[in-house]
Amino acid sequence: MVIGVLTLDLFFPYAHSLKDKRRILHGFKDRVRKRYNVALAEVDYQDKWQRALLGIVSLNSQQTVVEEVLGRILSDARNLQEAEVACQEIRYV
Repeated sequence: MVIGVLTLDLFFPYAHSLKDKRRILHGFKDRVRKRYNVALAEVDYQDKWQRALLGIVSLNSQQTVVEEVLGRILSDARNLQEAEVACQEIRYV
């Protein structure tokens, strides 16, 4: 079994409050969960209104499947209109 962990540090340049950030983040998290069937959580910067750290986990018996899923999620994050990917890291267990 292969477990892949994608960590995304997101920056929200147009957010002016926690409400703005959470609106954008909630939509992204819902889309990712439904589309890719992964576990996802905001793991840091919950009280910062222009930053979020997301942890996303996928597992499968084949590493190529996990790599593909995490790669697609990263691509979706990079295509967000209202957020920028400041940093990302992928680890496999």
